[in-house]
Amino acid sequence: MSDQVKLNDSIKVHYTGKIESGDVFDSSLEREPLTFKVGEGTLLKGFEEGVIGMGIDDKKEIKIPSTEGYGTIREDLIAKVDRKNLSPDVEPVVGMELMSKYPDGTDVIVRIVEVSPKGVIVDANHPLAGRDLTFEITLVSIEK
Repeated sequence: MSDQVKLNDSIKVHYTGKIESGDVFDSSLEREPLTFKVGEGTLLKGFEEGVIGMGIDDKKEIKIPSTEGYGTIREDLIAKVDRKNLSPDVEPVVGMELMSKYPDGTDVIVRIVEVSPKGVIVDANHPLAGRDLTFEITLVSIEK
């Protein structure tokens, strides 16, 4: 019997991540495999749990609902910003990322989701918040 992935193993995987529509949001296929230690908590919990028991060259599809991925969309992380509060040398466009600060002074990256003559609407939610994710994973190696 071949080795199977266990907790605390360092492994390499190739993966393709897709959202509900089937659109790919990330893939390792054109670069080096993803290397991580199972159970360390550096990746989504469902991703890490999903590789346990896999053997070399095994392929698996893992579905992660939004509530177990990047969470649901939080309305309190969406805000209107008046044009006067934007840097005058920046022309805002949908999709642009800006650095902002929470009231406690913590830095946060926000994405512009709407532009109007009066200002913009920014969203500090993770870009994959509210999305159900599917990962197609192939185990490349287990480092003991």
